[in-house]
Amino acid sequence: MQTANINRLTPYVFLAPALAVLVFALLYPIGYMVYASFLDWNPSQRIGEAEFIGLRNYINLLGDESFRESFVVTIKFAALVVFLEMLAGVGLALLLDRSIRGMSVLRTVFILPMMIAPIVVGLMWRYMYHPTVGIFNRTLKSMGFEPIPWLSDGSWAFASVVIADVWQWTPFIFILSLAALQSLPSSAIEAAKIDGATGWQQIWHIKLPLMMPVLIVTLLLRLIDAFKVLEVILVLTNGGPGLSTEILALRISRTASEFRELGQAAAMSNVLLIMLLVLTLIMFFYNKIQETRAARLRAAAEGDV
Repeated sequence: MQTANINRLTPYVFLAPALAVLVFALLYPIGYMVYASFLDWNPSQRIGEAEFIGLRNYINLLGDESFRESFVVTIKFAALVVFLEMLAGVGLALLLDRSIRGMSVLRTVFILPMMIAPIVVGLMWRYMYHPTVGIFNRTLKSMGFEPIPWLSDGSWAFASVVIADVWQWTPFIFILSLAALQSLPSSAIEAAKIDGATGWQQIWHIKLPLMMPVLIVTLLLRLIDAFKVLEVILVLTNGGPGLSTEILALRISRTASEFRELGQAAAMSNVLLIMLLVLTLIMFFYNKIQETRAARLRAAAEGDV
């Protein structure tokens, strides 16, 4: 009887360290942030000295024009960069999914940008965007064109941070797309070739539909990460000019450090957390649906046998 109890408790003993880390490294900070969002708290106070104000921080967000603009910029930025990265990443994977001399070198070169620290990426692109000595404007001048105000004009600044993010994270889409392509059943592609399908028909009717589960998960993962971008934009534009490139993560940082409104910053963080939680739940339920569908297909195949 004692041995049976020990065996029953053994899994929980092994799980205990991981659960402790989860509670102190994840759940406690989140709970602390949620509690702080109901306080009128500034850095000169201890959290116990802050006044409890209920939902006032959240109500203030509804009337905060700067927050609403940052929210819109975040949505625009995330949607645009993920669309461009999916387009370029999947396109590159389809292009390079073949036997080409030096392919291993090309693949290594393509994944280098995502291995560079975001701060370094921001500094590198900031130098290239420099109005006088940057490589882009120097090239334009040498060709007889007027220089572009990459970081001093609102529209161009937004385009500049989008270009930098697409450059850095397209390799992430490329790697996962290429892995999905190389795991496709060769029988389906061979059957399409025998039926006379052209290269484009194979892509549209065979490869992309079979890749779709991986592409959907990849899109959601990249979308979640795009909402949290901070370092590159902080180095490139610091949210300017005006609020043209100020995403929510940067707005939260400025509210806490510059405006010294920790309670308001916590409320903004919770809004961003809810957005990311919704995307995570979508990905979770999609994976569950795919697993259920796959299980039914396996059961049907076994039944036919």
